Amino acid sequence: MANAHDHHRRSRDERHRTNPWLYAIQIGFFAGLFFGILRWICYEMRFTTLLPGFMLDPFFRHLFLKSAWGYVAGIAAFIVFSIVMALLYMVVLRRLKGPWPGIFFGLAVWAVLYIGIGPLIGMMGWLTQIGWNTIYTELCISTLWGVFIGYSIAFEFTDEVSREPMGAKN
Repeated sequence: MANAHDHHRRSRDERHRTNPWLYAIQIGFFAGLFFGILRWICYEMRFTTLLPGFMLDPFFRHLFLKSAWGYVAGIAAFIVFSIVMALLYMVVLRRLKGPWPGIFFGLAVWAVLYIGIGPLIGMMGWLTQIGWNTIYTELCISTLWGVFIGYSIAFEFTDEVSREPMGAKN
């Protein structure tokens, strides 16, 4: 009987194994889609002055990025960026528990993008040029984006409760 129980537990564990690469790609896709659309809504409501396609600004004309296809391209670029960042998070930080690593990840990505790389390559102006509403809005969205990616990945790869047998007691 114990042998049958061990076999059942092993087959259950094998069914529950998540492919970390595919999972990170899925999380990145949905983070990019959801938060890309949220950024577009914030732009339309004038909470931010950065176009939804700001990541493509060095590569496309500003007039195109202000069009409907430019918005779609911007959200698609944000999805690709989010997938890459989710893969990075999965490789480096997936074993950290809780929401705090995701919060710090989102803040770090915001700092690198909005203080460093973004202004240098022409994605956006310097912080002194883009305005406080844009800074606050983009900082909040980046933080929530980081929490979404970080907490989703951490929960999937550190949650041992879901791997316990149904009748197990604490």
